[in-house]
Amino acid sequence: MKRRVFHIGRRVAALLGASLIAAAASIPARAQTPEKLELRYQGWASKVLYPELAEDLGYLAPIKLNWVGNTISGPQDIQAAVTGDVDFGGAFNGSIVKLVAAHAPVKAVISYVGTDKETNGGLFVLQDSPVKGARDLIGRKIGVNTPGAYAQYLVTAYLQKSGLSKEEIEKVVFVAAPPVNLAQLLKQKQLDAVFLEDIIKDKLLADGGARLLTTDYQLLGSFGYASYLFTDKFIAQNPNTVRKFVDGTARAIEWARNTPRAEVVARLKKIVEARHRNEDTSIVNYWKSAGVGGKGGLIAAEDFTTYIDWYVNNGVLKAGQVKPDAVYSNQFNPFNQSVASK
Repeated sequence: MKRRVFHIGRRVAALLGASLIAAAASIPARAQTPEKLELRYQGWASKVLYPELAEDLGYLAPIKLNWVGNTISGPQDIQAAVTGDVDFGGAFNGSIVKLVAAHAPVKAVISYVGTDKETNGGLFVLQDSPVKGARDLIGRKIGVNTPGAYAQYLVTAYLQKSGLSKEEIEKVVFVAAPPVNLAQLLKQKQLDAVFLEDIIKDKLLADGGARLLTTDYQLLGSFGYASYLFTDKFIAQNPNTVRKFVDGTARAIEWARNTPRAEVVARLKKIVEARHRNEDTSIVNYWKSAGVGGKGGLIAAEDFTTYIDWYVNNGVLKAGQVKPDAVYSNQFNPFNQSVASK
């Protein structure tokens, strides 16, 4: 009986949280003062996040960002948001799906990383490597930033599309390392291949000595694959803060999309230099495009259903266990037509 009461209580709490979030969405954008004026977050070494760009452009005011350190893992970042160590976190959409499947009360609110023709991630080997294609990777060590996250998904998709069986793919060894260290581990031949995202990938190519096997854009085209999330509780208690965060971040994405590349790079470099975090400022020179699928970071259903289906097919999730509308919402995004019309 107690167990049944607990489940009923959890469903009521979930419904209440959903109704509060829905009510918050009905308030016109920029109509209310943000409840919380400081947002704690984790950064990424040598990269400028869109919220950081938004703050520098003045789009988040009066909200200020409070950097509490860097993360090397999307799953760690969103877990920190769940535990309350930070106010928002971002990760690969598949990792968010897993978090929701584990009954974490969170909602993705804006896409912030994606792939397009100019900005994409790639799988690399050394120039003189005996690895020429997917089959040569059987039994090899591939470096990724987090096992089970986006990089492993893309490499697995590449292996599957190349005709490798499930048993053969299971012989590929995925090794976790910080993104900024992966290229060095490849050059030291501690890894046979590495998957690197966007500008870190382009820097490796520019440095020479590496050969590209495939990119996520070649495999799947243009799409968004990582999103920022807040907990349902945070959204319910601070709807105007979340709205302002999404609004400012969305505007920063469009600023980057529509501003001449040289001006964007100069701005990103200025931001990295001014924050004094002992970073490699040269990496931002390889920035090419906004690299986000939807306008202003709008999330498409496919940005999540792709990974839900992948997990179901691989036995990680049961069919129907996670539904897209339970994972994300565009309700705070000013580029969502239903929001913009209010």
